[in-house]
Amino acid sequence: MPALQFPCTIFKTQKKMDDYTASDMHCGDLSEIDLRARFHLLDVSTRVNPYTLTAISPFSQPHSMFHGSRGEGKKLTQRECAEILFDEFRHLSRPFACHPPYNMLIKLMISHMQKNSDKSFCHPLLDSALKAHILSDSSSENSTRLRLQKVFGRYIDWEKGCYPAENLGQLTEAIMFARLPKFDRFQDNFNGLGITVHDTWATHITIKSLVVGKARYRAVVHYKVQDHFGLDDEDISKVKFNQFRFFRIWFVLQRYSEFAFKPFMTNMQASIDITGGRNDIQK
Repeated sequence: MPALQFPCTIFKTQKKMDDYTASDMHCGDLSEIDLRARFHLLDVSTRVNPYTLTAISPFSQPHSMFHGSRGEGKKLTQRECAEILFDEFRHLSRPFACHPPYNMLIKLMISHMQKNSDKSFCHPLLDSALKAHILSDSSSENSTRLRLQKVFGRYIDWEKGCYPAENLGQLTEAIMFARLPKFDRFQDNFNGLGITVHDTWATHITIKSLVVGKARYRAVVHYKVQDHFGLDDEDISKVKFNQFRFFRIWFVLQRYSEFAFKPFMTNMQASIDITGGRNDIQK
């Protein structure tokens, strides 16, 4: 029987990489009426009114007892208003990113959005976070790494020193019934990974190489993961998002036709070693 050739991609999510048609990649498609009426985005910022392009002073805030007595605040240009919103956006990210080393990522990504280039974002910290997540998952039922390890141990042809091509489906099935790496754990609410990535959009898993010796094997498995740094209608309609000014500002900067700052792809990758012995699993 023929041996499986490497590199070999064993898994791809149904959602595609670089899908710029996704709902959270929409940009500048909503009017002021849409934002106010459909999404109830009336109180967006404590510093500026994005609809009138005016600064908000302590006297002009709705909860102030002097509200309305001083008229509107200083008139701003569209660029000045956007810069103030982005500064507030960064400031409000702090509660979601309290702990190093990943807490710096959200500010980098907000600044990346402010450049308005829609170029994808990657960073060594994201790659290291992905690798650490994969290696630390010790659930035999959910870990992609441990499930692949079981399949290698069970189906490697030790006499021929290879993995049979006819058993490719077993590798794919191992991933399909596992839990793909996502940053939705409790600690991710505070370490900066939940706010920057959280769930993921697309994942590709490729076996780059497999070396089989007399009694041991070593496989190198590559994970390519992509997320979208953007919000869709469903996101902002949820109370858990809408209640935070952080997300209201984000949504207005991205979706309001007067700003239209582009969302972007977040790319991360990691290669891990999977090793095992001939007698680890009995066939």
